[in-house]
Amino acid sequence: MDYYSKALDFAYNPSHARWLSPLLLGAESCICAFIIFRVPYTEIDWEAYMQQVSQYLNGERDYTLIKGGTGPLVYPAAHVFIYSLLYKLTEGGKNILVAQAIFAWLYLAILTLVMACYRMAKAPPYLFPLLVLSKRLHSVFLLRLFNDCFAVGFLFIAIYAYQHRVWTVGSVAYSFGVGTKMSLLLAAPAVGMIILQALPFKRAVSAAFLMAQVQLTIAFPFLPVNPLGYISRAFEFSRQFLYKWTVNWRFLDEQTFLSREFAMALLAAHFGLLLLFSATRWLKPSGQSLPTFMTSLWESRPLLMHQQTSLRVTPTHVMTSMLSAMAIGLLCARSLHYQFYAYLAWSTPFLLWKSNLHPIATYTVWALQEWAWNVYPSTNASSAAVVGCLLVQVLGVWWGTAKDFEKQSVE
Repeated sequence: MDYYSKALDFAYNPSHARWLSPLLLGAESCICAFIIFRVPYTEIDWEAYMQQVSQYLNGERDYTLIKGGTGPLVYPAAHVFIYSLLYKLTEGGKNILVAQAIFAWLYLAILTLVMACYRMAKAPPYLFPLLVLSKRLHSVFLLRLFNDCFAVGFLFIAIYAYQHRVWTVGSVAYSFGVGTKMSLLLAAPAVGMIILQALPFKRAVSAAFLMAQVQLTIAFPFLPVNPLGYISRAFEFSRQFLYKWTVNWRFLDEQTFLSREFAMALLAAHFGLLLLFSATRWLKPSGQSLPTFMTSLWESRPLLMHQQTSLRVTPTHVMTSMLSAMAIGLLCARSLHYQFYAYLAWSTPFLLWKSNLHPIATYTVWALQEWAWNVYPSTNASSAAVVGCLLVQVLGVWWGTAKDFEKQSVE
């Protein structure tokens, strides 16, 4: 029984994560080296990225004229700056080994940050092995070199900064992440709720202006030439992906998948879930209903009341809110590609834990999701598993956090 008690303590006591994390990172370093030297690199978007940034480096500033082998440039300007640096570091994109080494360091750096976020949220150690076991995530980083890797890095920098109440750094990091790939806009509703509760209203507005200023700054080289062209390409909301490449909703027939009715249904579901989480979960630190909270923003609240609300925006609440918002967006997206797993792989263990699932159930759902994202091309079964696992996380975290602030007022 003594060994059993020790095993349970090791699995559940958050204090053990401090020494478990370095061990896992050391193992991951070896795994990354093995993958780079023994698994063949797969070309998908890297050459197109290099073609596009070479045009920028040669002086092109009209976003609508920048193109690559896979089509026009459809990412915001931070993507261009990041891959311009990689262009120079990899001999114009030709030295793939150097590029993979850079992405391996990026992977390990973000993983270190993710583990730190988990520790701040007092997540149990039994979740940590799941952070290093994903075959698909290694592929996204080390064998495909996707820009989603940088975007997810900025997402967790923002989470870590907000957990430490460094609001300016978090806001800049989040906005720069959006400027790398607009997928991070999925977290925007939760970010707004966090800032509005943690900061006085004027400071929250200033944070929003700061995020907008970051976007204007990174877009500045392109705006004088063709501002509408930049906005339409960098934030192309009307973009549609091909049915044959989708990872989710593949179990539907193509006609339904491409229909306007299905798109509108997903949009309505997305809006409804955001409204549900905003009203019943993300606003819990304030202790107010959504209408009352929105009305109170324009009124001067007593300092003590604001301080109490701000202190209830805990590291756990920050991480739960932002990751659940991302999961909602992914669930309601009409088309996900394999690189989108970068936003999900490190979120799933935490969301399943916040769903109050038994560890065996957590590992089962994680394994099913990992299997589904590694099936290529996707099938009816794998795509249904992708959607089902996302649904478990979204509904589970909503159900599992129902009594969070009844248990404790401040962590």
